[in-house]
Amino acid sequence: MSLFGPLKVIIRQLAGALVVGACLCSSALYADNSNDPYQRVELITGSMLALIEEYHDDYEQRADQYFAELTELLDTHVNFAFISRGVMGAFASRASDEQIERFTAVFRGGLVETYGRGLISYNNIQIELLDHPPLADGQRSVTVRQQIISNGTVYPLQYSIGQFRDSGDWQIINMVINGINLGKTFRTQFVQAANRNGGDIDAVIDGWATTSEE
Repeated sequence: MSLFGPLKVIIRQLAGALVVGACLCSSALYADNSNDPYQRVELITGSMLALIEEYHDDYEQRADQYFAELTELLDTHVNFAFISRGVMGAFASRASDEQIERFTAVFRGGLVETYGRGLISYNNIQIELLDHPPLADGQRSVTVRQQIISNGTVYPLQYSIGQFRDSGDWQIINMVINGINLGKTFRTQFVQAANRNGGDIDAVIDGWATTSEE
């Protein structure tokens, strides 16, 4: 299975994890909710719906523009640099700044490509934000839980979100979809690739870039 194989399987199973009902597509979702992680999840969900609706019918003719907008949207709400270092695990401390930046770019590109191609094919999925406790004073991390309803089947989805000191923004740092922890899955794959290549980080990045293009 390719590096992004687990994500492809999940997207097929859930028929588009971030496509939601029109009831969420209200102007309130597009306000600046950077200080509320729960509203931030609703924001990215509603924004994704609008993007899918805009490009669904003529995606093939406007694929480049679609992926550019999807990348911009995810860059706002997902901390790819943080996630990429986590995927590299102990190898991040051995890597140069250039290697970390290169892997972040490759990882982000592969994830957006896989995610975007899966999402554009689906619609009519309902996602509900589950009840949650209020944030405690000084709390800087939170798990936001949703459930995805597709053809009568309910799939659990949860985001790990952290508030970063430099910006004060809440950003997604991991996802667990239907019991599959994406961060741990990708970290295992990176370690396995590094072991196969004798710890050669450049070889791992090159292989990751090639595989993500398949």
